[in-house]
Amino acid sequence: MQIKILLVEDQKLMRIGIKSLFCDFPELEIVAEATNGKEAIEKSKLLKPDIVLMDIGLPDISGIEATKQILEHNNNIHVIILTSHVSEEELTASLQAGASAYVIKDINTEFLMNVIKMVKEGAMWIDPHLTPFIRDKNCGVLPSRQLSRSVFKERHSNLTQREYEVLKLIVDGQSNSDIARTLTISEHTAKAHVCNIIQKLVVDDRTQAAVKALKEGLV
Repeated sequence: MQIKILLVEDQKLMRIGIKSLFCDFPELEIVAEATNGKEAIEKSKLLKPDIVLMDIGLPDISGIEATKQILEHNNNIHVIILTSHVSEEELTASLQAGASAYVIKDINTEFLMNVIKMVKEGAMWIDPHLTPFIRDKNCGVLPSRQLSRSVFKERHSNLTQREYEVLKLIVDGQSNSDIARTLTISEHTAKAHVCNIIQKLVVDDRTQAAVKALKEGLV
């Protein structure tokens, strides 16, 4: 079954460029385009897309406000913010508006397609550049850290002590090579630990692992 996508972008060249990325992914279809927030809201009501790829800087209302209004009318739609802005403030506002993902426009094409598929299945995804902000500020949208470290461990007792150490470094935004240097292990071993953590926490990637750790009170 195809995933129906509404592309919201005011710049014509950018719309053409984004549309061209989908040529090799027949399971993903851009069914319509919108050049401003109000048009995006109306087309979302009419077409009921699965995904809205939403720019923030639109000429009328912002993409964040459009996201909020789209989801007020239909919370079965998933909005992915696709922006060039690495902005803590806009990330916070986007998540509070109900966006399922915050993606920087220089993302790898195949990775973007995977994010779209994950979000369609109900996952949340935030660009790894902004993971440290989630850790430090809690974004105002993640639940309060109500669980103790011991309770988290009880719920995820299948994680080893070393995997807990690696998970904390993931939350700190460290790459595999950074983790290897911090723990004085090989990068291959660090990568293996990260893969085990992702599998054991039943998430799709290291960013979701970090978000889950924050939600459940590990750090």
